[in-house]
Amino acid sequence: MDRLGSRRGRTRGAFVQKVRDGLAVELPPMIRLAGPVVLAELGWMGMGLVDTMFVGRLSAEAIGAVGIGHAVFFVTTIAGMGLLLGLDTLISHAFGAGRLDECRKWLRHGIYLALILCPPLMLVCWLAGGQLERIGIEAAVRPEAETYVRLVTLSLPPLLLYTAFRRYLQAQNRTGAIVFALVSANLVNLVVNWLLIFGNLGFPKLGVAGAAWATVISRGWMALVLLLEIVRIDRKLGPEAWRGGWRPERRRFRSLVTLGLPVAGQLILEMGAFATATFLIGRLDPASLAAHQIALNVASLTFMVPLGISSAAAVRVGQAIGRKDPRGAGRAGWSALALGTAFMTVAAVTFVLVPRGILSIFTDQAGVIAVGVVLLWVAAVFQLFDGVQVIATGALRGSGDTRTPMLANLAAHWAIGLPIGVGLCFGLRVGVIGMWIGLSVGLIVAGVLLLWAWSRRVAGMLPECSEVQESLTVEV
Repeated sequence: MDRLGSRRGRTRGAFVQKVRDGLAVELPPMIRLAGPVVLAELGWMGMGLVDTMFVGRLSAEAIGAVGIGHAVFFVTTIAGMGLLLGLDTLISHAFGAGRLDECRKWLRHGIYLALILCPPLMLVCWLAGGQLERIGIEAAVRPEAETYVRLVTLSLPPLLLYTAFRRYLQAQNRTGAIVFALVSANLVNLVVNWLLIFGNLGFPKLGVAGAAWATVISRGWMALVLLLEIVRIDRKLGPEAWRGGWRPERRRFRSLVTLGLPVAGQLILEMGAFATATFLIGRLDPASLAAHQIALNVASLTFMVPLGISSAAAVRVGQAIGRKDPRGAGRAGWSALALGTAFMTVAAVTFVLVPRGILSIFTDQAGVIAVGVVLLWVAAVFQLFDGVQVIATGALRGSGDTRTPMLANLAAHWAIGLPIGVGLCFGLRVGVIGMWIGLSVGLIVAGVLLLWAWSRRVAGMLPECSEVQESLTVEV
C-alpha cells in the first residue's frame, strides 16, 4: 500500500508539474495577444458606458430607452456578427499553416458576406424598433427607445465590416490597430455625445437621439481605421498580395456559414436571453429598468476581459491546430481559462465590497442605486462562471467546434435560467432581483457545461498529441 501510495503521489506530482510547465510555455504569448484584445473589448464596452453616463444625467427614462435600444439592435443583428466569427477559425488555421494567401481570401469572403447581410438585417432592425408597444415596454420609455433603434441601425454596415477586418488582423497577431481604433472611437463617441445630447457649442440638443448619432459616427470611424491598417500592411507586400482570388467561391461561403451559423445561434440564444430579460423588466417601474441597465453595463464591462481572452484563445488554439500542434492547442485553452478565472474572481470581490461607489458613477438617483446594489451582489455570484463559459466558447471555436456552445446556451439560458427568472420576477413578485437570480443560474449552468465540453475536447486530442508531438516541425 505504501508503494502504491508513493507511486500515485509521484504520478500526481508529475501531472501538476506538467501543467505548470505547459502554462509557463503558453501564458506569455497568450498574455501578449490577450492584453491588446482585452483593451479593445473594454474600448468597445466603453462606448456603451459613456452613452449611459451621459443620458443618465437626463432621466431614468432616458437610461431605460438607451438600454432597450441597445437590446433591440443587438438581438436583431447579432446573427450577422456571429456568421463572421467563423473567420476566427478559418484565418487562424491558415495563418498557423503559413498560408497568408488563404488569410486574404477568407477576408474577402468575409467582406462579401457582411455586405450581403446588411440590407435584410437593417430592415429587420428598423421594423423591430416599431414593435416596442406590442411587447409591453413602458410608455414613458418607448418613444425615445424607438428613435434610438432607428438611428443606430445606420451603424450596422460599418459594424459588420469592422467585425470582418478585426478577425483578419487579430488572427495574425496584429492587434495594435484594433486597440487604437477602439480607444480613438471612444474619444469620438465622448465628444459627439457631449455635443449632441446636451447641445453644446451651438449644436442641436438631441438627447437620446444624440447618443444614437454618436454611436453611428464612432462605429464608422472604427471600420475606417482598420481598413486603412489592412491597406497599409498589404501595400508592403506589393501588388501581388491582392492579385487573383476576387471571384466569390461557393465552398468558402459554405465553410463560413457552417462555422458561423452555430456561433450566430449561440450569440442569439445568450444575448437574446438578456434582451428578453430587459424587455420584461421594461414592464416594471423606470427605476428598476434603470438599475438593471446600469448593473448590466457594469457586469458587461468586467465580461469584456474574459471576452477578449476568449478571442485570444480562439486565435491561439486555431493557430496551434493549423500548424498541427494539438498539445499546444490544449495548453492555449487552459492558460486562457486560468487568466480569465483569476480576473473574474477579483471582479466578484469588487462588486461585493463597493457596489454603491460603482453605481454612483452612473446616477445620483437614490432609488436606482438601492436596487442596483442588490443586482451587483447577484452579479458577483455568476462572475466566475460567466468568464469560464465565454473563454471555453472561444477555445472550442478555435478548435472548430461551434455547435457545442450553441446547445449549451440553449439549455442553460432558455430551458433553465430564463424560466426561473420569469417565475421569480412575475410569479413570486420578487421583481428585477428575481430576474437576475434566474440569469445567474443560467450562466452557472453554461459555465459548467462548456468547461466539461472543453475538457472532453482536449482529451480527444491527446492520442494524436502523443504520436506527433515529438517529431513535430512547426512552419509559420
